[in-house]
Amino acid sequence: MPAITGRQYIERIDELKTDIWIEGKRVTGNISEHPAFKGIIKSQAALYELQHHQDLKDILTYLSPTTKNRVGISYLQPKTKEDLVTRRTMIQQWARSNNGLMGRSPDYMNTVLMALASSVHLLQDQKNCFPENLQSFYEYAREKDISMTHTFIEPQVNRTQLYIERSKEPIAAKIVDKNEYGIIIKGARLLATQGGITDELLVISANGKEEDGNGFAFSIPSNTTGLRFICRESFVGGDSSFNYPLSSRFEEMDSIVVFDNVLVPWERVFFYDNVPISNIFMRSNSFLPFTLHQVVSRQIVKTEFILGIVHSIIETINIGEYQHVQEKVSEIIIALETMKALVIKSEVEAKIDKGGWMQPDRSTLQIAMNVYPRVYPRFTEIIQLLGASGLMSIPTGSTFQSPVGNELNHYLQSRENTGEDRVQLFRLAWDLTMSSFGTRQTLYERFFFGDPVRLASQLYFSYDADEYMQRVKDFLDLSKEH
Repeated sequence: MPAITGRQYIERIDELKTDIWIEGKRVTGNISEHPAFKGIIKSQAALYELQHHQDLKDILTYLSPTTKNRVGISYLQPKTKEDLVTRRTMIQQWARSNNGLMGRSPDYMNTVLMALASSVHLLQDQKNCFPENLQSFYEYAREKDISMTHTFIEPQVNRTQLYIERSKEPIAAKIVDKNEYGIIIKGARLLATQGGITDELLVISANGKEEDGNGFAFSIPSNTTGLRFICRESFVGGDSSFNYPLSSRFEEMDSIVVFDNVLVPWERVFFYDNVPISNIFMRSNSFLPFTLHQVVSRQIVKTEFILGIVHSIIETINIGEYQHVQEKVSEIIIALETMKALVIKSEVEAKIDKGGWMQPDRSTLQIAMNVYPRVYPRFTEIIQLLGASGLMSIPTGSTFQSPVGNELNHYLQSRENTGEDRVQLFRLAWDLTMSSFGTRQTLYERFFFGDPVRLASQLYFSYDADEYMQRVKDFLDLSKEH
């Protein structure tokens, strides 16, 4: 099967009958019809459908190197700098359909898997490592256009670096047994965004310890026996696209993943019981540069949307003459153009990696990932400062259709818009910055790749400044001669 359609995606997810719990109840029936999931499933299906638009076919798909079927470009392993540009073009085409608000759109996980498969050489000839399984799963996912989510995080029981779990019943998911059929996993992991509405769950433990049985990587179908997704409260405000223009479409559920003696077949195990590999694989492989390239490309589109909202607010209430307003808008413009420059720089300075693939410059993308968690909360603040009381004077759409609708249109009008049009814009700004959905977006961008302080430390230790230090030394040595 080549690149799938939106209908095929929905039918596959409904047929899984995955074990999903929300508000203390198991989801029954078709999940695509559940109030907490139907909006995001429809939006995700729309992305798959775009793959079949005649004018977008060459932007979103390419010919598979094995089957010659058309498959998603987000699976493309880049060999040239032009391939990186091709990938970015595809990512941003999809992102524009949701204005970058779907952090877990399928191209993200496709990129994750592509990056892991591009690093199979690191698993060659290592104990309990199965690079052929990883390569095989990558090709399977590419040819079937499989949707995926992942879980990389352990429960927050004790965040000290030296914590070793002593509970008789596992808390963090671990290997509790193995047999001729595979490994047995028991315990829980966080934070599977879109958990339950994808075909597969990719699991990677990147902090193995000899004492606790961690250190593994695998992928299994979302409906595997013993696998359960327990969801947080839904942030969908309601069905109305006027009242909840973003959460009704793009609310990506987060879930706790529980493994109740889940059997992972050997052919789906990528590595296990190899602590050195577990501790270096994610740091050493191409996961970071390739996934950051996807993430930054999406964040650019999201920032463009935010800039559009801010300018629309300014025009609507006619505040563009104030210098403090101009200064705030300039902050967003500077951040946007910085992110654009960084992603292009990462492509220009790309190099062939040890696996033979064209890898975007890691340091450049790490800088981008240190920039965005700091500027995104400021975007939220700027919208709140400019919108002010207008972000609270936002009656629902039905109110405008009521006997008091004419009064609202009169008293809430702006220079250019009716009251209803003005409120529609401000409800959009509210949903992005002040609703449960919006505040989750801010938290999501703050911690997308982890704690910003830790990201800064990683940049500090990985950035090569030897050349610059040598220049200082040479200058001082030259000064001694005089």
